[in-house]
Amino acid sequence: MSGIVCFGEEFCDLDWETEPLEKGEYEGTTFRKCNFQRADLSGYRFVDCEFIGCNISLILLHDTSLQTVRFQDCKMMGINFMQCNSFGLTLSFEGCQLNSSSFFDLSLSGTAFINSELRDVSFGESDLSQSIFQNCDLQGAEFLRVNLQKADFRSSYNYTIDPEVNKVRGAHFSIWGTPGLLGKYGLKIEL
Repeated sequence: MSGIVCFGEEFCDLDWETEPLEKGEYEGTTFRKCNFQRADLSGYRFVDCEFIGCNISLILLHDTSLQTVRFQDCKMMGINFMQCNSFGLTLSFEGCQLNSSSFFDLSLSGTAFINSELRDVSFGESDLSQSIFQNCDLQGAEFLRVNLQKADFRSSYNYTIDPEVNKVRGAHFSIWGTPGLLGKYGLKIEL
């Protein structure tokens, strides 16, 4: 990879439109309150990095490496994570808005989604086994041929998951999530 190699730095209030991030490899780097909206981060490499309070909506990630990257309190709408380099792809999200993003056909086993909005997100054909969905809004999220084995949805809500087309063995759901699992049958479930 050509470009900058950056280790252990912290970037605050960076605005992609006025000060683009130099292309290269960023390791152990923290990005705080940065605006990357509509940025082209294709070919960048982020290893053991944190994005905190950033606007990352509508970014391009063609062949971008995201290895052990944590997102906290970020606005991340309309992102196609399927474009990322899948080698070592390891992500976690806390307090993020991921609405209208796509994780289609990705291996994300063990991923943590905590206190996040995942409305209209596509998880089609992904591996989300052993993932944690803690207090997440999954209104309109698409689960089609997804491996959800041992995933935890107990505190999440507004999801619709068809057990006939997804692998759900060992997944955890609360009694309140039953309508999201049986909705296609037209049952009236009362508590």
